[in-house]
Amino acid sequence: MVIKPLGDRVVIKMLESVETTKSGIVLPGTAKEKPQVAEVIAVGPGGSVDGKKVVMELKVGDHVLISKYAGTEIKIDGAEYTILKQDDILAVVE
Repeated sequence: MVIKPLGDRVVIKMLESVETTKSGIVLPGTAKEKPQVAEVIAVGPGGSVDGKKVVMELKVGDHVLISKYAGTEIKIDGAEYTILKQDDILAVVE
């Protein structure tokens, strides 16, 4: 299934977080913090918000830093994705 976001929305897939601490302690699932770094899977065409034209600054494959509780989480074909607005992306990680 292909996801095509509309407007200024972006589809991302969260990157796996490290499951052990620096000292080698394995963290259980409940103790892990939600990752904030993700990979861009699909980008919408842009559009206008409040009468202003929105230019999409991201491209597929970018690694980005997102707001902690941003977006809507969805599950398609067993994979988890998040759909959010471009404004909820804080930075591109290089």
